[in-house]
Amino acid sequence: MTARTTAKFNVVDLFAGCGGFTQGFHRYKPGPEGSPFRSIAAVEFDRAAASTYAANFGENTSNECEVFPGDIKEWDPSPYKGRVDVILGGPPCQGFSGLGKENPLDPRNKLWREYVKVVAALEPKIFVIENVDRFFNSPEYRALQGSNKQGLLRKYTLTEKTILNAADFGVPQARRRAIVIATHNDLPPLGNPSPTHERKDPKKNPELFDTSSLLPWQSVENIFTESATEPLTTSLPEREVKLLGEVVPGTYRTSELHIGRNPTALSLARYQAIGAGGNRNDLREKTAMIDGKEVPLSTVSWNRHTSGSGDVMGRLRLNSPSVTIRTEFFKPEKGRYLHPTANRPITHYEAAMIQGFPDDFHWCGTKVQIARQIGNAVPIGLSEALAKHIYQHLLSHA
Repeated sequence: MTARTTAKFNVVDLFAGCGGFTQGFHRYKPGPEGSPFRSIAAVEFDRAAASTYAANFGENTSNECEVFPGDIKEWDPSPYKGRVDVILGGPPCQGFSGLGKENPLDPRNKLWREYVKVVAALEPKIFVIENVDRFFNSPEYRALQGSNKQGLLRKYTLTEKTILNAADFGVPQARRRAIVIATHNDLPPLGNPSPTHERKDPKKNPELFDTSSLLPWQSVENIFTESATEPLTTSLPEREVKLLGEVVPGTYRTSELHIGRNPTALSLARYQAIGAGGNRNDLREKTAMIDGKEVPLSTVSWNRHTSGSGDVMGRLRLNSPSVTIRTEFFKPEKGRYLHPTANRPITHYEAAMIQGFPDDFHWCGTKVQIARQIGNAVPIGLSEALAKHIYQHLLSHA
């Protein structure tokens, strides 16, 4: 069979969020003809996130994707049968996340089963599931494997379980994700993409500088070179748009998300006391005069914990990738989310750039809703690497 030199492949995005997965697939362009991927349907329960997806990929855009803003259990995939090449999706991961209670009975853990039902109904050539790294150690992953052997996924071959780090694919963020790639048995099996970047630390692995052909990890330095040191405002512009039958705040370009907070005097004193690359440990035994009183900058809880995560109240390191951008990146008490040099948390704009969203991406929702969309998204660079990997496999077996 002779491989085609150009081809177009239809994509469905389940649990689509704001469209990070889709954006990466659309950003991949093997030639001047543009992206080989066309999104024809997306399902997202959260109305603000679904509106963001629609603003970028739905009706009245160059893509014209049909967006279903509701429960995946109520979506009818049958009109797309025989038309889908690739299905993408990141079922909710809160039940597996190490930040939560890791409750095995969390009903959200079961939503991957709805994904599988859609796969069985549409029979794409390839599907991809993205989740937190702990997914591979869960009973739900073992159930997924069981479905692959004798259930709804028996027509597919799954990749060996592998954790992919977004930093290994040129993303300025060390974000570890469980990626499951499955290939229909009509095609040869497809493994995981090979990294293009690696950590090159002269202190820990000096030999890599001379022997490895991979590029070094990307740092966040360029992100903070492009963004202004201080945000100009603390709020989004007052703007509304009606998408998917409902009025929501927006749309806002990524470049409009450079919004700050109004820190308390105590918070500002803490930021000022934390040095480059530092964290909560920099606050031990330090005080500040606030409203005429001498106040300790650390807390009893922080002083008690001398081991464990050092990311709380931490500054991003300018010459390294960021930590994982989560949904509350604007709260430095949640992790290493202080600006590398300025005395403030990172902004929505900076978090979106770390995730790889372009300046002209359109967002819908409140500040909190948009932050959730940014933190839950698949990093664009990782998605693009998966798109290239999948495209080359599909093209060679077309």
